[in-house]
Formats: sequence, C-alpha cells, structure tokens
Amino acid sequence: MGGKQVGKKSLPKYLALAITLLLIACGQLWGSPDRTGTGSSSLNIFTTASLTPFQPELSMPAPSATASSSPEEPSRTPIPTTLWISPAIPEKLRQLALSSGLLQTDDQVAANVLLDVSRSSSGEPATWIYALVAPFPTTTDDVSIKTIQAAWAGQASGPFASRPFWMTASTLAAFSAIWGAPASGSVNVVEADQLVDSAWAARPAWAIVPFETLEPRWKVLSVDGQSPVHNDFNPNAYPLKINFDLQPAVFPLLSSNRDPTKLTVLAMTGTTALVRGTADRMESHGVLYPGEEIRTVLRSADLTHVSNEVPFYAGCPTPDQWTISLRFCSDPRYIALLEDIGVDIVELTGNHELDYGVAPMLTTLDMYDQRGWLHFGGGRNLADAIQAAKVTQNGNKLAFLGCNQHGPESDWATDTSPGTAPCDYEQMKTEIASLLSQGYLPIVTFQYNEYYQNIPTDYERRDFQLMVDAGAIIVSGSQAHMPAAMEFYEGSFIHYGLGNLFFDQMSIQLNNGTIIYDTRNVFVDRHIFYDGRYVGTELLTYIIEDYARPRQMNDTERTQFLQSIFSAAGW
Repeated sequence: MGGKQVGKKSLPKYLALAITLLLIACGQLWGSPDRTGTGSSSLNIFTTASLTPFQPELSMPAPSATASSSPEEPSRTPIPTTLWISPAIPEKLRQLALSSGLLQTDDQVAANVLLDVSRSSSGEPATWIYALVAPFPTTTDDVSIKTIQAAWAGQASGPFASRPFWMTASTLAAFSAIWGAPASGSVNVVEADQLVDSAWAARPAWAIVPFETLEPRWKVLSVDGQSPVHNDFNPNAYPLKINFDLQPAVFPLLSSNRDPTKLTVLAMTGTTALVRGTADRMESHGVLYPGEEIRTVLRSADLTHVSNEVPFYAGCPTPDQWTISLRFCSDPRYIALLEDIGVDIVELTGNHELDYGVAPMLTTLDMYDQRGWLHFGGGRNLADAIQAAKVTQNGNKLAFLGCNQHGPESDWATDTSPGTAPCDYEQMKTEIASLLSQGYLPIVTFQYNEYYQNIPTDYERRDFQLMVDAGAIIVSGSQAHMPAAMEFYEGSFIHYGLGNLFFDQMSIQLNNGTIIYDTRNVFVDRHIFYDGRYVGTELLTYIIEDYARPRQMNDTERTQFLQSIFSAAGW
C-alpha cells in the first residue's frame, strides 16, 4: 500500500513507546508519580483564588532535581479547584462555602468539589435544623411529622388542610432531595425576604425555614413534641433536619446551624403579690403551694423574671383573705416560693413596695442580693432604681429597665430614699442608647395605669412604642391584672399586659356590676435569644385556681383565650 510494513522484530520497540506515552498522559491527568520513596501518591488541587485562614493549604510539591532536569518530562498544567454548590444548600452554608476562596462553577460534572445533600452516613456532615413555623397569631402548637409529610404529598389534614407550605427555593430543593418532589400545589416558593409577609397575608399558613432565619413574627411549632427553640431540644429525636457534606472535604463545614451554647430562654411574668387569699393558701397548704404546677416551666428557663410588688416584712399581719385594705406585705418565709420557681431577676416597679415604709423595702433588697438575684425598676435610691439590670447568658447580653408610670409619687425613689423608678422617658432613651452601644438587648417593663380591658389605651400604646423607637427589643406591661393584647412594632415585641402570676383575683366586679373572670388568666412569655439576636416568643397560658395556684390551660381553654387576645390585637 506504499507504506513501510512493520516487522515482528520492531513491535516491542513501538509497544514500549506507546506505553511510555500513555504513562506520561496519565501523569498529566492524575498528578506526578510518587517521588518520596514511600510508595504513596498525593492529589494536587490548584486554585488561583486566595485562601481563607481555615482552608488547608493546597499546593503542588516542588519537583525533584532529577525531574526538573529531564527534558523528556512535559510541563504540567494545574487542574483548578472548582466548587459546585447544590441548589439545596441554605444561604448561611452557601456563604461559608463561597468564603473558602474556591472557584465556583454551575457545572456539577466539571466540578471537583461538591457541596450537596449528604448521600451517606460517613464523614462529618453539617446537620441543618429547620423549623416548622406559622404566623405568630396561630393557636396550633404541635404537628406530627406524618401530618407534615402527608401535606407534602398533597394529602393535608388538620388546621392547615389545603394550605401549601411557604419556603425558599433552597428549602424546597433540600426537602425534595429526602422526601421526593412535593405534590402539585403543596408548596409556594418566595424569596427569603418575602417569606414572613407572604405567610401573614395568607393566614392560616405554615412554612419551613432554616433555624438561623427565625424572627419574632414567626411562631415555632413543635414537631412530634420537639421544638428547636426549647433548651431541652433533642436533635436526635427531631425529624426536620438535613445533612449536607463536602466531597472531598477540602475545608471544614459547620457541624450545625444550631449551637445550644448560643441559646437563651427568658421567662417573663406579670404581677406577683403574695398577700390576702394567696398568702392564706400558703399558710394552709405550704409556702410552695402556688407554684407547684408552674414551677417546672419557670425553672426550665435560663432566666426567670418576676414582678414582685410587695415587700417582705417580719411584722406582717396574719393574712386575711377578705380584707378590704390595700396595704400589702408578705411574710419573709414566702421568699422560698420565689426560690423554688428559679427566680433570677426581680422587677420592683409595683406601687406597693413602700406600703410598710422604708425599712421593709431595704430589707427586701438585701434578701434579693443575698440570693444573687438582680433587681431593676426600683432600688435603694433613685440612682439604683433607674439603673439597668445587666446579664450575659450563653453570649446573649440582656439589659432590663423598668419604671412606675402609675405612681403615686410617694412610691417613687429619690436621691436619698428607696422606692420605684419614675418614668423619665428622656433619661430612659439615653440609657437605652448607651446599652445598645455596649451590645445589650434592652428590655423595658412598665407599671402603667391599670385597666380591666384587653385593648391598650392610646396613651399606653404611645408610651410603650416610644421605648421601641428608642431601641427596646421587648416592652412588657407588668401592671395588668387582666391579660392584654400584643403587637409587633418596628420589629420589636410589645405585650401590653401579662396578667397575674401569683395573686388572689379569681374575679373582679366593675362599677356597672359586670363580673370579669379574665383576672384568672395568666401569660408567661418565653422569649428566645440566639447568638445575640432576639428570635421569637412563645406564649404559655395558665389559669389561677384556689386564689393562688396557676395551672396549665387545656386545649379548649387555650384556644379560646388566645383567639380573644389575638382579636383584641387586631389579628
């Protein structure tokens, strides 16, 4: 055919050349052969981007003198490290990956580093906790995982029947990876910054969000009894979590988006007055009797607040349930009740602190100090009364301010005498600004005018909102014997009245003869802080029985009570 035929004797020479070329090609694709003499080889990954401090140094070993002097060895072109990030990756984890300095690509096949939903149990994945949430004025508290997955499959039942989940595109992709694609119409996808407003506009509604995106307008629903905003949360028993991993693991991932060492739970309560009928029951049934059914939830909080309006006084008269006197004191033995419920912070804005004069109030302050309890809203003099109570717990810096707007003036502290803090709003605004500059989250409480209604007055709304305008993140009314409405204002939570905690008002009769039983209803506001942010509030509800003893509302009572409060709030 015109060409020179290769003879059998030449075949070994050409075969050797072919093998040599093949080995050179493999070396270009897979890296240099081992030159250490150990018999091992290394994967060399190259990138032109700068590396963040936590990224392991990725570099090519320097070629040996022999290799560099060999004219037959071709030069190698580095293979760049390219990162593909799955659409299922939540934004916080995505931003962490982008900060690694690796080159990002949208081509999964071309990438040599992949961040995706974990497909195996090996390695060290990032376990991402998601929360089932609803707009805050929702009476449902717990949902089973079976109900959630049935709704995902288009077979919804219960309070959210025929209501699609609201979520971002990444959350949809993440749960589709583990549950399969949702049924048509089962999910509404919106941008993260539109999620809360969209769900509120569509009430009743529910959503699934990453834990780190929680904000106060959401109510977190527990799933099979587990809630990620509780400090007894067990992630192993919680079904709304997804593992993500990096292959290969060229930089570390977060182990989780929920770190229990960054969580703080604060329980705030309304009026405490261990007098009259409440004190009578304590004498009959034991000092701890009023708190026996509520102590567990109060003790489970990291911080527990009470507004104790009455001083302890060794000469306090024997309790009289039917007295018409409004001059109050408590036997010093009764402080054991506050110890038993785990009190950490005592508010002193109540207008009975000086009912028995200066000495009992000073003695009461000594008793609080001896137990290591903080106090605010009142004190040994005006400077003490207006000073914020500051506490840092799990890295969350909280500061409490309170004042007595109601008076009387004789109850207010002066430069030289004890009492409650008068409401000097300019001074409080200055103090709030100072606290914010120090990194504290300001919480303001009021002893305001007492109204037996659940709708705040215009004056009350004005003054509470003024504290939010100054920078308070929570404003709470401690004066109300009847629970009142709440609102979200400029991103902060205002609760105009929590009702009584320990007080003997089983009912109240108004001048027109109307009997009000709402004085028996109790709110405990459980505020949640995480990593220096206020992220939400849980409303716990109780009913006072036997003039002294709050017990948890049953489902029917709770639903009716919450609906009445939400209605008063305009929700």
